[in-house]
Amino acid sequence: MKRISKPDLVARLDQMAQQGGMVAPRNVDGVLLYRPVHQAGEIVWDFIRPVLSVREYFFARTEHMIRIEKIGNEVRLTETLPDEELVIFGVRPCDARGLSALDALFLNNPPADVYYARRRENTTLVGMACEYPGPTCFCTRVGGSLDDPLGMDVMLYPQGEEYGIQAVTPQGQALLHTWGIDVPLEPASPKTATAKIPVLDAWPPQFADAFWQQFSERCLSCRACSYVCPTCRCFDVRDEVVPTEDGSPVYERIRCWDACTGEPYRRVAGGHNPRPEKGIRLRNRFYCKFYYYPQQVGPVACTGCGRCVESCPVNVDITEVLDFIAGRGVSL
Repeated sequence: MKRISKPDLVARLDQMAQQGGMVAPRNVDGVLLYRPVHQAGEIVWDFIRPVLSVREYFFARTEHMIRIEKIGNEVRLTETLPDEELVIFGVRPCDARGLSALDALFLNNPPADVYYARRRENTTLVGMACEYPGPTCFCTRVGGSLDDPLGMDVMLYPQGEEYGIQAVTPQGQALLHTWGIDVPLEPASPKTATAKIPVLDAWPPQFADAFWQQFSERCLSCRACSYVCPTCRCFDVRDEVVPTEDGSPVYERIRCWDACTGEPYRRVAGGHNPRPEKGIRLRNRFYCKFYYYPQQVGPVACTGCGRCVESCPVNVDITEVLDFIAGRGVSL
C-alpha cells in the first residue's frame, strides 16, 4: 500500500482548501463539525467523530426544492437542483455506512431522489480510519469496523507519522491523481464481520411488551437522537411565501428534517394522532431501524456511531434495546 507523510498530505489539503469546495472536521465554537475549511490549519486531526454526520451535505436540513412564480397568466416552476462540487475529508467509516443506508432508499429504490443523487454524484469522500472507538461507539456490533472503506472514494489509514492510501473508486483515484499520487484501484471488499444484533424474526414477538412503555418514561421527545443520526431520513414538505419587492406571489416548496419521536409527527388533518404516546413512538424508532427498514429497503438503518446515546439528555440508550430483543429472541 502506498503511503504519504502527514506534512505532504497537509500540503495537498491546504492547496485544495484554498481553491474552495472542501469540507473537513473543524472546531466551531468548541463543537466538532464537518464544515467548510479554507486552509489545512483549520482541520482537526485527533478526533473520534464530529457531533453531526455528513448526512446534512446530501440530505439537507432544509432543502429548497421548487420556486413557484406567477407571471401574468403563466405559472413558472423552477427546480433548484444543487450543483456545488465538494470534497469531504476525514469521513469516519460509520458516516460512510450511513450514506450507504440512505442510498438504498434515495438512489436504489426508484424513482431516485434527484436532489440527493446530484449531491452524491458531485461529492468525493476521503475517509479516515478510526484509531480507537469512542465510549459510546458500537459499530462492530452492527457489522461495521474502525477501518471499513465501504462507501468511501479514498481511504486513509493512520500508520504512525504516515497514512496508507487506498483508491476505492475511480472518482477517488482521479482525485489522488490531481494530488500527484497514482495508486491502483482497490474497491472495498465486503466485510466478513458478523453483526451481533437480533435477527428480524426476534422483533415481532416483542411488539406489545411492557418494556417499551417503561423504557420511554425517561424520553423527552426532544428528537435530538434523530437529528444527529446518520441514517434518519424522515422529512416534511411545505410551501412558504417568499417576500418580493413588488408583492407578486412567489412561493418556495421546501423539505425539512422531521423526526418520528416528535409528538406531532403522525398527526393528520382533524387532529388525530395514531402515535400519541411516547412508548409507541420510541418503539417505532427502533423497529424502523432494525426491522421495517431492512425488510422494506435492505440494510439495517444503524451504523453504531453512538451519537444518539451521546446526545440524549436522559440516557435513552439504543444498545439497551438490542440487549432486550436479543435476550428474548434469537441473536446472531
